[in-house]
Amino acid sequence: MKSLGKHLLAEYYRCDENSINDVEKVEEALKRAAEIAGATVIGSSFHRFEPYGVSGVVVISESHLTIHTWPEYQFAAVDIFTCGDHVDPMKAHNFLKEVFKTQNATVETVLRGVLNIPDLKHKPGGSYIQSSCNKS
Repeated sequence: MKSLGKHLLAEYYRCDENSINDVEKVEEALKRAAEIAGATVIGSSFHRFEPYGVSGVVVISESHLTIHTWPEYQFAAVDIFTCGDHVDPMKAHNFLKEVFKTQNATVETVLRGVLNIPDLKHKPGGSYIQSSCNKS
């Protein structure tokens, strides 16, 4: 059976507090991770909480990357959801572990939309309708 998408659920422990509390660095890291994985970045939205923490999403034509950080616990939760066969979400995961100086990480892969269809075809990457997302 084939799936419509692959969803990586990553937990990063003992991260560098400064790297996961800087909203600009976190946003740039997720955009770069998407590119390294072979995805097409459409837009992004990020927010820094007071006194600390960052949440954000990078929308890609193949789905999305999200992050929620707890610098006070040196922890970040990252989701990397990709559709199609040309994006490698593990490349994004490995890049983010390095950027955030993660000392311990776990990752679980969930196949989404597992279908019993002999010839599953994906939409071509890059096909999207422009929305209100910030252009990258």
